[in-house]
Amino acid sequence: MNNRERFLAALKLKVPDRVPCFDFFDKVSIINTAKVLFGGDIPEIKSEKGLVDHTLKEEDYKYHALQLELIEKMDLDAVGAWSLKDYRHIPDKGEDLVEDGYGIIWRLTRHGEPVSVEGPVKDEGDLARIEGIKPSHKDFCLLEYFKEKAPEKVLVYGLVDPFRLSWSLLGGIDKLLPLYVMKPDFSLRLTRIATDLVKQELELAIDKGAEVVILEGDLAFKANTFMSRDHYREFIQPFHREICDATHQRGVPVIKHSDGNIWLIIDDLVETGFDGLHPIEPQCMDIKEVKENLEGKVCLLGNIDCMHLLPFGTEQEVVAAVKDTIRKAAPGGGYILSSSNSIHPGCKGENVVVMFEAAKKYGVYPISVE
Repeated sequence: MNNRERFLAALKLKVPDRVPCFDFFDKVSIINTAKVLFGGDIPEIKSEKGLVDHTLKEEDYKYHALQLELIEKMDLDAVGAWSLKDYRHIPDKGEDLVEDGYGIIWRLTRHGEPVSVEGPVKDEGDLARIEGIKPSHKDFCLLEYFKEKAPEKVLVYGLVDPFRLSWSLLGGIDKLLPLYVMKPDFSLRLTRIATDLVKQELELAIDKGAEVVILEGDLAFKANTFMSRDHYREFIQPFHREICDATHQRGVPVIKHSDGNIWLIIDDLVETGFDGLHPIEPQCMDIKEVKENLEGKVCLLGNIDCMHLLPFGTEQEVVAAVKDTIRKAAPGGGYILSSSNSIHPGCKGENVVVMFEAAKKYGVYPISVE
């Protein structure tokens, strides 16, 4: 099988030739992994005409060109893209604060990760101001770049969950959840608008080459879900179902990403129509138990610990974790190996390389891991 056939077979719950491998990379983790793969000598990435065509900034281009070199060298089966929002710095509010096209103000962490701190929606009167917002074609330049440069890989697009966009528009999840009780009509209208915005981005992303969509936005922390099952079913599930239906109508599979313990609503997520669940966080989800309960219903992705193991573990411990996860999740197909969230700046490049090498060594079907 080639990369494309392998990844899509697993996502369709079929048995590929070996366990597919995939992950999202951060800029710092790209460099850390490249230093290992290329012996400390990172290839120089020169500019080209495509840089202007895709409106990628020079710095972004070099990182993502290097990312493609890594993916090719490690023989990963898919590449993950996301919207490159045009953030505007607002130094009068703080050097680490930026604003996006929705009017959401984000605080950038030291690694550049945005965390929403203030939203444009304070009350119902503000909803009309965001209804007409449309995605910019510039948002998809990374997607288009990967589509052109890596046609043999499955192109996975990270799409924001309407639940996450809703609380971001308010300025924090703590501002949304009380509305389910205090102002249910307002919260439903807000999520309706957020869903319409997300569906616009979804359609454009598929038009520009997205082959798989992953809906990003946590629904849980380690102990339980953020909301009750009843509240999930009333305020979130109908909109998730819309996203699944719209994606499937275009012939594209959709994966739900959520860290944390999603046991309370895991059957609801499957019933909603998601083709895959990511990342089955090992600190609170037993992938063997998940596999036993959902085999033949949904593809599982992830589970290799990026909180402690990939940043601090030994290479031997990484190999042992990969073998254990493959033994539990891979038999019968329907499993794609990745980290338990993403390859973030704290992950050791050596461990990232070992993780994927072990997956290719021990993930060959029929699975036979001691």
